[in-house]
Amino acid sequence: MNIKLLAIGKTDNKQLNDLIDTYIKRLGFYIKFNVEIIPDIKNAKNLSESQQKDKEGKLILEKTEKSDLLILLDENGKQYDSVGFSEVLQKHMNSGIKQLIFVIGGPYGFSPDVYNRANGKLSLSKMTFSHQMIRLFFIEQLYRGFTILRNEPYHHR
Repeated sequence: MNIKLLAIGKTDNKQLNDLIDTYIKRLGFYIKFNVEIIPDIKNAKNLSESQQKDKEGKLILEKTEKSDLLILLDENGKQYDSVGFSEVLQKHMNSGIKQLIFVIGGPYGFSPDVYNRANGKLSLSKMTFSHQMIRLFFIEQLYRGFTILRNEPYHHR
């Protein structure tokens, strides 16, 4: 199985990028993982929230195949502790899917088309985080999930 993280907009913060790269490298020991950045919408200031979500939604959907399992990182998604999230990862690996895609949307969330296409929603917290920071938090939790599945000492129970 391949896991992909799709995210709208680049991260300019060098320290965050360095930490993200650290966890991406660590994940490489467990699974094929990549991050794909969808560029910010040009002239977004001239668009309504709905128009911006629709444009971002089209770009997100262009990056997916029908066979992909699509999970949205969304404040209204299901929450897990780290062990529960690792069990979800194991379930998806056992299911035989080729690609699992997690998506971080733009500042206003997702378009109705993206919600309709999604196979599920995941929330990392009820709190709101910047889209740049959530990338680091998610990738670290993904790494943590794989260390839990391997009974490695990274996660203390």
